[in-house]
Amino acid sequence: MSEEQLLTTAEVAHRLRIKPETIYAYVSRGLLARVKVPGERTSRFRLADVERLAARTQGTRPERDTAATMRTATTLIAYGRLHYRGLDAAKLAPVTPFEEVARWLWTGQRRAERFAAPAETVDGARRAAAHLPAHARTFDRLPVVVALAAAMDPLRFDLAPATVVAIGPVLLATMVDALPLAGSAIADDHSLAARLWPRLTREPATVEGLRALNATLVLLADHDLAASTIAVRVAASTRANPYAAVLAGLGALDGPMHGAVGGAVHRMIESALRDGTAAAIAESLRGGGLPGFGHPRYPDGDPRAAALLDLVAPLPLPDGLRRTVDELIATALRRGSRPNVDFAVAVLAHASGMGPGAAEVIFAIARTAGWIAHVVEEYAQPSNRFRWSSGYTGPTPRSA
Repeated sequence: MSEEQLLTTAEVAHRLRIKPETIYAYVSRGLLARVKVPGERTSRFRLADVERLAARTQGTRPERDTAATMRTATTLIAYGRLHYRGLDAAKLAPVTPFEEVARWLWTGQRRAERFAAPAETVDGARRAAAHLPAHARTFDRLPVVVALAAAMDPLRFDLAPATVVAIGPVLLATMVDALPLAGSAIADDHSLAARLWPRLTREPATVEGLRALNATLVLLADHDLAASTIAVRVAASTRANPYAAVLAGLGALDGPMHGAVGGAVHRMIESALRDGTAAAIAESLRGGGLPGFGHPRYPDGDPRAAALLDLVAPLPLPDGLRRTVDELIATALRRGSRPNVDFAVAVLAHASGMGPGAAEVIFAIARTAGWIAHVVEEYAQPSNRFRWSSGYTGPTPRSA
């Protein structure tokens, strides 16, 4: 973002978590300067000035709740964009390896590298997950894989930042490599995206397809304090080891209103291809809503969806998919909703021959990178710091 980027009053109020009238108080006290823009009647404010004020006020503001507030230097959602340590995720996604973005989230340093795990860890995780019943989802294997990887790591209780960061590449590699192959392994490409592709689809990989899958991992790597990330940080606050904290995140992610929503979007597109767009939308609305559209953090549109759909567009899409996607988006726009990242991932899945369970697997593997960053942050905070008031609503206590 440019140093001279200018914000509206509404954007400043959202960033500082204050009412618009408080902004004018800051201006009158000399804490914030207005900028007059030729041709506009309203004032704007410099992004750099707002960020300096945010660091000053939000770092000292007393908490109103009985429990501590979670703060993070990892991810910021503001001005309609998603930023990883200050970098725009949607701009990183098309050109940056997922492994490099993960390292950036963990350390603030960018380094391209191969993520690998010991063969005995991968083999053990694969054998453990093989005991699941035939009807188990691919996602069901991930908690088993993480638990097995934890059991094989004698240093899992070492919570030092360097040790936790060293766990990240091994855990991510294990989560990918322990999944069963659906297609042929890709030679001469050791990226996580290339190793994940044949575990999600039998279709041969293309350069464009791998680029889109890598971008998906980048775009889903973190999203501020989403429900699963809160679960991870609460677990980390008790000093649960990093693997246990990731397991807490996987549990929350499995909810149909969080990571598992991708399956519903996939099935909606499948229904639209089979029965027509109108019938699919009617069925979805009858079920309570249109999955894959709208996001409360992005009222003007999810930038992750736009970035990913741009990468999916050049792919050779199956018959009718492009028209169906266009019709779904057009219908949703008439209702005032824009596609979110879940919709874009479902389109990629259909374009690549992936099943309805692929989206949640991609989501879980990608988000593990962000969870590791949050675990490192939480270990630096006082332990057991989250204790909210229960708001008891039961009967009045009385003597027996």
